[in-house]
Amino acid sequence: MSDTVTENLATMLPPLLRSLETLGFIARHFHPPDFGAVMDAAGTPDQDLRGARGLLGGWPDELAGVGKQLETAADAVVAAFEGLRNAPEQADGVRAVFRALRYVPRAKEALYPLAGALPPINRYFLDPALRDDAELLARFAAPARDDTGVMHAGNEPGSRGGYSLYVPEFYTPERAWPLVMALHGGSGNGRNFLWSWLRDARSHGAIVVAPTAMGPTWALMGDDTDTPNLVRILDAVKSRWNIDASRMLLTGMSDGGTFCYVTGLEHASPFTHLAPVSATFHPLMAEMASPDRLRGLPVYLVHGALDWMFQVEVARQTQLALAAAGADIVYRELDDLSHCYPDEINAAVLRWLRDEPR
Repeated sequence: MSDTVTENLATMLPPLLRSLETLGFIARHFHPPDFGAVMDAAGTPDQDLRGARGLLGGWPDELAGVGKQLETAADAVVAAFEGLRNAPEQADGVRAVFRALRYVPRAKEALYPLAGALPPINRYFLDPALRDDAELLARFAAPARDDTGVMHAGNEPGSRGGYSLYVPEFYTPERAWPLVMALHGGSGNGRNFLWSWLRDARSHGAIVVAPTAMGPTWALMGDDTDTPNLVRILDAVKSRWNIDASRMLLTGMSDGGTFCYVTGLEHASPFTHLAPVSATFHPLMAEMASPDRLRGLPVYLVHGALDWMFQVEVARQTQLALAAAGADIVYRELDDLSHCYPDEINAAVLRWLRDEPR
């Protein structure tokens, strides 16, 4: 790599990664009444990125692909900030914020293939508490297996019913690995939602599967075409990778969390643990569930005190109803969480899945 390219990367990567971290802060702390204050706290890290954007041109042919991926990521980050700043002027301001935040997984998907070659990107895709962990960094320095990393199966943008998958690069078939099946929120897709879990799965060693619902959202009413599809996907993954049959978590956000209850409380469900996040729940779900399925079922329930879509009182009642039915409940109510995904819980959920101290 030439000195010029190295200098350009050293100039361009810090504002790009800093801007992505800031977008993560905005997504985590989005609460409609406080949006202005969150944006003020976020500042303008993208200004430095815009200034460095011009350094991506004129790279040697052998590095043109790297430049293109960085260009795609940078443009997605800039578009996200533009959309966020324009959101208050839109008639559908809340939806405009969510539309803007959809650029974040696009940026991450463009960046991730460079993690093996560029240490700053590798560190970005690790749990911040482990970015200086020599043992973990050494794992990623070794050559990756062909059947690891990010993969997609029938999950192109706009498609339904496919799935995206992450297998840690240090995967070996000699031991069984915990699996997380993560269900996106309403109107979302698995290809984007995968990135809510990748950093922690990569850091702590878990396989993540992120399906896309068969319809516009999960089958919360009417015919359930999603449960058979989830079983099909799970079987396909188990046939190729060594999955720990005692550590199979079904989790999800919003509608995805609600569908965790719909399918996960069925007697025939293959999942050993449930972790609904920012979900709603009807008492009839507990009444209709198999008593044998509920008895001792590990459930990690997460909800925000500020949730404006599904009020926190529903989560509190759900905790009581499931506990009364015999489920083994962990309940976390986050005082500063609105209706968004709190990725800081992932490491704790993985420890819980492994029966480790939390």
